[in-house]
Amino acid sequence: MKHSLNTFKPAAAANTAAGSLSRPATFCNPINLSYRFALEDYQFRGKQYGREAADPYIVSRDGEYWLFLSKSGGYFHSTDLIHWDLIIPENFPVEDYAPSVTVVNGKWILMASNGCALYATDDPHTGKWEKLRDFEKMADPDLFTDDDGRVYVYWGSSPDQPIYGQELDAANNFEPIGEPTVLIAAINPAEHGWEGRNLICKTGSRIDLPPWMEGSTMLKHGGRYYLQYSAPGTEDREYADGIVVADHPLGPYTYTDYSPAVWKPGGFIGSAGHGSSFYAKDGVCWRVVTMVVGVNFDFERRIGLFPVKFISNGDGTADQYWCNTYLSDYPQLFPGTTATPGDNNLAGWMLVSLNKKCTASSVLDEVKYPASNAFDEQVETSWAAATGKPGEWIAVDLGKVCRVDALQINFADINAKLFGPLNDAYRYTVEVSNDGENWQILVDKSTNTQDAPHDYIQLDAPIMTRHLRLTAVHTPEGMVFSVSGFRVFGSGLSAKPGEVSCVKAERCEDRRMLHASWEPVENADFYIVRYGVKADRLNLHWQVYNCTEMTVFGLNTDSEYFVAVDAVNDSGYTLGTQVVPAK
Repeated sequence: MKHSLNTFKPAAAANTAAGSLSRPATFCNPINLSYRFALEDYQFRGKQYGREAADPYIVSRDGEYWLFLSKSGGYFHSTDLIHWDLIIPENFPVEDYAPSVTVVNGKWILMASNGCALYATDDPHTGKWEKLRDFEKMADPDLFTDDDGRVYVYWGSSPDQPIYGQELDAANNFEPIGEPTVLIAAINPAEHGWEGRNLICKTGSRIDLPPWMEGSTMLKHGGRYYLQYSAPGTEDREYADGIVVADHPLGPYTYTDYSPAVWKPGGFIGSAGHGSSFYAKDGVCWRVVTMVVGVNFDFERRIGLFPVKFISNGDGTADQYWCNTYLSDYPQLFPGTTATPGDNNLAGWMLVSLNKKCTASSVLDEVKYPASNAFDEQVETSWAAATGKPGEWIAVDLGKVCRVDALQINFADINAKLFGPLNDAYRYTVEVSNDGENWQILVDKSTNTQDAPHDYIQLDAPIMTRHLRLTAVHTPEGMVFSVSGFRVFGSGLSAKPGEVSCVKAERCEDRRMLHASWEPVENADFYIVRYGVKADRLNLHWQVYNCTEMTVFGLNTDSEYFVAVDAVNDSGYTLGTQVVPAK
């Protein structure tokens, strides 16, 4: 067993994401882990040079958190969800997909997708696991221990096969009890539009692949069983989770008309499928999910974290599971810093760098990697300097003096030629200026040793500035200095946008879609179309740039929908109060 020294602590107190006495702790999706590069023998996809982590499963127990991931060489441990240590275990399926863990009578039990064996440990701190037994192959398994101590396993990953469930006998070496039960018969994109590969949206759907149903996970709430499953595919920005609910662990299950319940196709980074729900120390529910980059290879993925709340229907039916992904790649409060994060978990810091004027020391390819890519709110595009040498830089003019509270620097790893862990780190400085000529250092990571591909810096106190410049000190492993997002958060110190008016919504002939339009708001940077199956429960949304209409897809054919539109700028957002039915 080995313990990595890969502890993600800030280089200086002034640049910590853990907050200060006067400022609560915040984070920004995607989570800033040391994501390992794919191995050279990457399954059937050949040689790939990109980072990967997916299918996250968090266990919250005894004030500690344990994060298990596909293809990550081990698992992570934290006491605060901020700093993570990588544990490299013994006798453990570190190269399998979709690990799932449950605790049975104090013993930790794990199963992963490829090997389909059961492993156990008395203490995950040690990294020492023992193999208990083999199973027939169960793709994307999920282990669940009910309140009465009975243990169940759920599995399935296929374009045409069911999601299954089965009880395991914990007193008899987890021997399967009875036959597998079909819980979800098949994927159904003809009626559940979000389960199908999208044919009209250009956000990154792989329409050349069949839709896939996979990634089932169980959560018990209010005496009912919420079985979540993912579709249409981990390669897509539209990857999401639906929910079926039952009164018994093995069903029968009923589809929830508000599905997808976990959904994030827009913003800087998309996808919110195949994850797990857990309760933090303060008792609030959270969802950890798979997010997609998909540039260097299809399975180039990251991890996101969203708060969850349950809404009572008041009639004895199952509560609605509401995962809040609204502006969820903006700074959010960490668990424990707010009592009701499901309502609004935002720190209140807006993006002040969107599509602002920028310059760079050099560009590797003006067509493919222009400097503007670092400010376009798309993780799939990036600026790349011509080299990785010290002194390469990119600068942004915010257009006015703004308040800056936090930064997120997302490195793109362009021209990487690396397999496995990165035993190196980006080193850099961030300078600020009010005139673009006289600069002062704001963030100094010139001696950084921690791999931080999505480095998030929360300032202990806000500053006022107009210009920011990111400069390379060291670029690891022969890569060119490259950034997919140099994101600056704070306030533009102007008025919030006005309220959107004249919202119209019409259901399309294909009822899996609706068309929405609205009047422009003069000082809006972009819009958010919110929609849902009840007028007071608009749990789904799209971020919309440079237009005042859009076709929303992914609807359920048998559900009615209501629509509102919000306006967003660098100083705040204004929720639309005009909620209209999609006629």
